[in-house]
Amino acid sequence: MPKKILIVDDEKDIVDLISYNLEKEGFVTIKAYDGESALKLVKAKRPDMVILDLMLPGIRGLEVCKFIRKNPETETLPIIMLTAKGDQVDKILGLEMGADDYITKPFNVRELIARVRAVMRRAEVRHDSDKKEKFAYKGLRFDYTSYEVTVDGKKIDLGPTELKLLRFLTQHPGRVYTRDQLLDYVWGDETFVEPRTVDVHISRLRMAIEEDKEKPQHILTVRGIGYKFVDLK
Repeated sequence: MPKKILIVDDEKDIVDLISYNLEKEGFVTIKAYDGESALKLVKAKRPDMVILDLMLPGIRGLEVCKFIRKNPETETLPIIMLTAKGDQVDKILGLEMGADDYITKPFNVRELIARVRAVMRRAEVRHDSDKKEKFAYKGLRFDYTSYEVTVDGKKIDLGPTELKLLRFLTQHPGRVYTRDQLLDYVWGDETFVEPRTVDVHISRLRMAIEEDKEKPQHILTVRGIGYKFVDLK
């Protein structure tokens, strides 16, 4: 079955441009021009992905993203944000709300399609990872049941926080997380934890699993935003 993609933007020309090119690639598209319509279509049409402009009339794109993530039925729905060129604040806010990726306007259509395919692929990998008991990527192995981590066959001793952090990142490869998101997902309800604490534990994790922690191959920094486990290929 072809994947359904909901395109949300108040500029009809942009919606039509994206829709035309995605349908040429075999996708089915649904169109919305404001946040309220987008939320109704998410519920009624059950798309496989949303391409979402942040500057919408009425309910803004950030709020649409938040509503999607708070609903248990749609919390894992892949979302690609469209943002104004160079608006770093909106990118960070969108990722904190749970968007999977972003692309800035004006955008290259081929790049957008490539992003769509990459996010779709990552969503399928995450779905499979959630059901698996073990993770393997190159020389790194993680047994989720025993919490045993090995690199090139050698057992690695990690602290409880590093284990939880590695488990979370390996279950969501390719997706960027801000420090605040990692605090929410990994540290949970623990109080008085500074966002920079994440950097300390990422550094410890890299020291344990990377061949060269200054040139990491597994846990990557996305400058100005946060961290991700490398996209699996």
